[in-house]
Amino acid sequence: MVDITHKSNTLRIATAQAIVKVSKQETIEAIKNNTVPKGNVFEMSKAAGLLGVKKTPDLLPDCHPLPIEFTGIEYEINGLEITVLCTIKTIYKTGVEVEAMHGASVVALNMYDMLKPIDKGVEINNIKLLKKKGGKTSFKNRFRDQLKATVIVCSDTISKGEKEDIAGKAIIEKLKASNVEILDYIIIPDEKDVIQNKVKNYENEGSDLIIFTGGTGLSPRDVTPEALEDIIDRHIPGIEEAIRNYGQNRTPYSMLSRSVAGTLNQTLILALPGSTNGAKESMDAIFPSVLHIFGILKGARHD
Repeated sequence: MVDITHKSNTLRIATAQAIVKVSKQETIEAIKNNTVPKGNVFEMSKAAGLLGVKKTPDLLPDCHPLPIEFTGIEYEINGLEITVLCTIKTIYKTGVEVEAMHGASVVALNMYDMLKPIDKGVEINNIKLLKKKGGKTSFKNRFRDQLKATVIVCSDTISKGEKEDIAGKAIIEKLKASNVEILDYIIIPDEKDVIQNKVKNYENEGSDLIIFTGGTGLSPRDVTPEALEDIIDRHIPGIEEAIRNYGQNRTPYSMLSRSVAGTLNQTLILALPGSTNGAKESMDAIFPSVLHIFGILKGARHD
């Protein structure tokens, strides 16, 4: 199956349809009057659809097992056509489109099985997804155009050339994937005054984001959070919580990181862990949705 461990949970909703077409009005009347020999068509088909939704990953090899938190089956009669609507909801890392389509299909197939003794002309048509919500397609940011970022690696050993930077390059890769331009990429030692000067300089140069990697641990030389405390206008606790929560689900050591998120005027400043995994996971936790902040900072209309 496709790896979804890097994704975050969001509310996922999908509605699919299937259309059951009968060949005569008497079949519709039998359904309405509950005189079909095999029983109540709508209720029994609904039960079959519920079971079908739950069995989806058992039948489709690349479909992830996931918690189904709501299944709704509805029917609409229009002439000789009965539209089956199947709506699925969950809070998970991947969508429920296939589950909704499978549910609608099974409902329709069960209706066919119950109706065929009284109507040999029953057809199943137009099985398709009608709408979905959740995941990256529902959280596209409208304010990402022409954003510029500066990535600053804060490390004594890397600045001395004793170690290669990988975390900073991983951050740059994620930024580019989010259509953010890289204004600059530098490596500096763990020095409070150097950190503060770089922030002020890049903010003056128009950097929309300034992202630090390194210096957020608990060693005596890890001073990035302290350096930023003095110059950040406002903290954004929600971003810090999202980073740590995402990391904690992957390693128990994330609770030891002192990641920082805040603003200086209209510039977003982030201080992320110096480890490659820590930096990558922190970026996965908040990008690209964090870019929505720039519509708010600049007073633009946002939803």
